[in-house]
Amino acid sequence: MHEPTVPLLTHLAAGASGADAADALTVAGRPCSREELLGAARAVAARVAGASCAAVRAEATLETVVAVVGGLLAGVPVVPLPPDAGPAERDHILRDSGAELVLGAGEELPVDIRERADWSGPEADPGRTALILYTSGTTGSPKGVEVPRGAIAAGLDGLADAWQWTAEDTLVHGLPLFHVHGLVLGVLGALRTGCRLVHTGRPTPEAYAAAGGSLYFGVPTVWSRVVRDHAAARALGGARLLVSGSAALPAPVFRDLERLTGSRPVERYGMTETLITLSTRADGERRPGSVGLPLPGVRTRLTAAENGIGELELCGPTLFSGYLGRPEATAAAFTEDGWFRTGDIATVEEDGMHRIVGRASTDLIKSGGYRVGAGEVENALLDHPAVSEAAVVGVPHDDLGQEIVAYVVADGVTERALIDFVASHLSVHKRPRRVRFLAALPRNAMGKPQKKLLPPV
Repeated sequence: MHEPTVPLLTHLAAGASGADAADALTVAGRPCSREELLGAARAVAARVAGASCAAVRAEATLETVVAVVGGLLAGVPVVPLPPDAGPAERDHILRDSGAELVLGAGEELPVDIRERADWSGPEADPGRTALILYTSGTTGSPKGVEVPRGAIAAGLDGLADAWQWTAEDTLVHGLPLFHVHGLVLGVLGALRTGCRLVHTGRPTPEAYAAAGGSLYFGVPTVWSRVVRDHAAARALGGARLLVSGSAALPAPVFRDLERLTGSRPVERYGMTETLITLSTRADGERRPGSVGLPLPGVRTRLTAAENGIGELELCGPTLFSGYLGRPEATAAAFTEDGWFRTGDIATVEEDGMHRIVGRASTDLIKSGGYRVGAGEVENALLDHPAVSEAAVVGVPHDDLGQEIVAYVVADGVTERALIDFVASHLSVHKRPRRVRFLAALPRNAMGKPQKKLLPPV
C-alpha cells in the first residue's frame, strides 16, 4: 500500500494544527490567518479545478497568494504574470502557456479573500507541474519553465536544513511574486515550513527595519540600500539570518552588512530551471562571494575547466521537467548523461565551497591565453572606495583575443588608478585594459546588470 503524498504546502494543509495567528501572513500591511487563506484558496480551487493551467496577475497582494495557493490545491499549473508586463510580453505568456483562465485584480476571474467554497481534492502527484515560470528572454522569446511540485518540496526542504528554517521564524521580504525568489522561497517556503510571513509590499530599508523578522530575503540592490541607511541596517541586528540572492552580492555590501548588523549574510545560488541548488549554511562559514555547498541530493561538476574555472553543471531533485512545448531547447539544456548546463562559470574551492564568476556567454573572458571570470574583477573594482557599481566585459582584441573592459560608476578616481588597483589585488593579467565611467549601469527588475545594454567601448 502506498503512503499518502505529503502535501506541498505542509503547514497550510494541516490547517490550524498549531498556533494560527490572525497575522500569520501579512502582505503590504494586510494580515490574514492561515485558516482565512486556506478558505479563500479553496474557493479559487473550486473555480479553476480541471483547467490545463491558470495565469495569475502576480501583484504583491494577498489576492495573489490566494490565487496561487488555490491553483496548487487544485493541482492546476500556475503561470505568474508580471504585473508590469507590456502587452506583447503578456500576450506571449498567455498564448505560449495556453492558460485558460486569468486570476487577479481587473482580470476575468477576480479573487475575493472573503469567498469560501466547499472544496476538497487529493494532493497532486509530485511529478505534476506546479508553476510555469517564464525566463527573461535574453536569447529570444521567454520560455516557459515547468517546475514540478516535487522539485519545489525538495528545494524548500533543503533550504530549511541549510538555514535552520523552522515554524518559529518570521520571514520578511518585499520581493516580486513572479520569480523563484519572492514566490517559491518567499511565499511557498513560509507555507511549507509554517513560519510567519511579512511581505512588505516594497523592499525598502524602512519597511525591513520595522518588520521585526528573524529571517530576511533580499537581492543585492535591496541590501545596498539597507547599508546606506545605517539606522535601518542596525535595526536588523536582531535577525537570525540575512539571505541574499538573484545576483552576486558585492563584497563591500557583504562587509557593511556584517559591520552594521553584526551578522554575515548567507548567499545562495539558483536558476529558474533549477530552483536553489547551492547555499552557505546558517551553521557554517560565510565568505564574501561564496554561494556555498550543494543542497541535499544536488551534485555539481565543472566542465572544460582551466585554471580552476569551468562551466557549472548539476543534477538533483530540484530541477525543472522541461521548457513548455520546446523539446529541442530542453534537450539542449542537458548533457548526454543528464546533467543540466547552467551556463554559469564557477570555481570550487578545496573545501567544496562554490563561487560563481559569471555567465559563460558574457562573463568568461579569454585574454592573452588566460580565462578570467568577470565577477572576480568586478568585486575587486567594488573594493575601491570610490566605486559604487561595476560591470566587466571582454571586448575583441587583435593581439589578446579579448581585452578586459570595465564600466564603473565612481567619483574622484582616474582610469589609471582603477587599473592599478585591480592589478595590485588580483593577478596582473586580470586588470582592465580600459575603464569607462557611467552615471548608472543598466539593470533589470531584479537588479542584475544588463551587460548587453552597455554602450559600445
